[in-house]
Amino acid sequence: MLTPERQSMILQLVKERSVVKIQELVELTGASESTIRRDLTQLEQSKFLKRVHGGAARLQGKLQEPSMIEKSSKNLHEKQRIARYAASLVEEGDSIFLDAGSTTYEMIPFLPDKDIVVVTNGLLHLLPLLERNINTYILGGFAKKNTKAMIGRGALASLDQYRFDKCFLGVNGIHHQFGFTTPDQEEAFIKQKAMDLSREVFVLADASKFSEIAFAKIAQIDQAAIITDDLDQETKEIYSAHTIIKVVTS
Repeated sequence: MLTPERQSMILQLVKERSVVKIQELVELTGASESTIRRDLTQLEQSKFLKRVHGGAARLQGKLQEPSMIEKSSKNLHEKQRIARYAASLVEEGDSIFLDAGSTTYEMIPFLPDKDIVVVTNGLLHLLPLLERNINTYILGGFAKKNTKAMIGRGALASLDQYRFDKCFLGVNGIHHQFGFTTPDQEEAFIKQKAMDLSREVFVLADASKFSEIAFAKIAQIDQAAIITDDLDQETKEIYSAHTIIKVVTS
């Protein structure tokens, strides 16, 4: 089987199933495992799919944006592991920005019982923060229905009144060339601004976000440390060359 024919078959299967295993591709094409691995590497470099542990997965659409309910139920265990570690970085006297993401939301139960201040643009974050008796400020602006985030000029203007020790962000895509991305340009502006106002910046993302590219760029990959869950060694090596990565495995 010629390479273009084999790679076309791989792409069709990924499109149909979303995720395929290397062994399936070996059996389907009759090619060796090393050949399939080379095919997947080439197709990933051409931005047709992304490598995952033991196989390949379909890339998300650039504008695809799950709702907060959808995001909250996906990879919950991984998000909680990441969130617990991220919360452990918060120290007494810190002022922090909590982005309106599903993984940053999971930080709230783990935040320390210390004298801290939280600023957030997450509407769903507000009640659990207040229930923890954490000093909390919420940004003004436009309330986005899908992600329950405060965005727009009003949010940017109110955000500019604060300065942060640490900033914790969620993203939709992490790519070593194209940086951190999200589907909505307005949300990207908020994330960019929070990063600019923070002494330390942390992106919280499970392994599914790697090699994804969404519509609106937030920042270059080296502008934030990444806290993630169990990455395969190849992915870890690629991204560790560009920024600090903390892989949380327990």
